[in-house]
Amino acid sequence: MGLRERKKAETRSALSWAAIRLTAERGFDNVRVEDIADAAGVSPRTFNNYFSSKAEAIVSRHLDRFHRAADELRARPDGEPLWESITEVALSQVEPGAEVLAHPIADRGAWVVGVRAMVAEPALQGEWLRAAARAEAEFAAAVAQRTGTDLEKDIYPHLVAAAVTAATNVAQAQFLRGDGTASMRDLLSEALVRITSGLPTP
Repeated sequence: MGLRERKKAETRSALSWAAIRLTAERGFDNVRVEDIADAAGVSPRTFNNYFSSKAEAIVSRHLDRFHRAADELRARPDGEPLWESITEVALSQVEPGAEVLAHPIADRGAWVVGVRAMVAEPALQGEWLRAAARAEAEFAAAVAQRTGTDLEKDIYPHLVAAAVTAATNVAQAQFLRGDGTASMRDLLSEALVRITSGLPTP
């Protein structure tokens, strides 16, 4: 990635993180595009160059994580078992990113409450669904490439992508039901282990 592309990715990430942070702190209806742009250190016009709405900015981190995971899956070592590769790339996406380290969360309990309300916000549901569909399709394409299956004819890559999406969603929901002390990495790891073992009865 060249310098220009890297700077654009950094600006996109900063805007998305600012949208999430402000919405978790204030509530969706109490955040304006101008607030997001100001928090990211850019102009509202720059915001509009990246996103069509604050809802799109909020959900873009979810989509970007799956794009990164798909790219990382394609780059995993040849011969590595598929689900080992998937587990590695999925868990890498829930490690604290640079934006999280740059904006430490002082009160994790309050943060979880805010994110829980954000995820349930009706105005975001359509954007979540669109982003989820795009993310799952991107990951299915990476699985197809990795396994030599046909994205148009074979069910396997789509089934794997749907399973990974479900594991991520369930781990996130379980995390948000708590008080912020649980580890998202541990929850996602458990979900993937249960899937790969065939979901035996507990």
